[in-house]
Amino acid sequence: MLDRKDHNGPSLITMKPYKLLLIFFCFISCEDNFQEIKKINNYTKFPIGVAENIKLIYTDSAKVKAILTSTLNNDFTNQLFPYSEFPDGVKITFFDNKNQETTVTSDYAIAYNKTNIVDLVGNVVINTHDGSVLKTSQIYWDPEQEWLFTEKKFTFKNIDYDISAVRLDANRSFTIFNSGELEGQVVIEDKEQKINEN
Repeated sequence: MLDRKDHNGPSLITMKPYKLLLIFFCFISCEDNFQEIKKINNYTKFPIGVAENIKLIYTDSAKVKAILTSTLNNDFTNQLFPYSEFPDGVKITFFDNKNQETTVTSDYAIAYNKTNIVDLVGNVVINTHDGSVLKTSQIYWDPEQEWLFTEKKFTFKNIDYDISAVRLDANRSFTIFNSGELEGQVVIEDKEQKINEN
């Protein structure tokens, strides 16, 4: 039989239950603090740079091609899939070879560096120099191909069209325009065909 008087060290039998409980809570508390510290030190989710009230001018052969303005830009080029975010939206003015303007605005935008695709989200409005207006909730823009595409509902108005549809695949000037099922009005020019009889 074990005599408590002869035993020289602490034993679990002689420890009071509250001491065990205290050790247990200290262990749990340390574990929780460690997880919080890991979250705080996780720098990969923070932007590498933040810019306010920016105005970027894109040029090609000394000609201004586009001007981008935004109140806030977060640079996440430190990510595995780098991107640049505009959480307060953007306004982009494009200039064609005749210096005619096309303006694009949205509530939010994100530009992916590896693919060069720009995702415009929230109240997207495109106004072209000829008075055409396109409105949608989201659209993707490929600046290299000068191509727009979306699977969302959109409306498009100009002199000849007043339509709404879901899905759009078009070039920037809307001379190539593919869409899903259309609703609305389209002006069709009526041409008289002459038949020559021999």
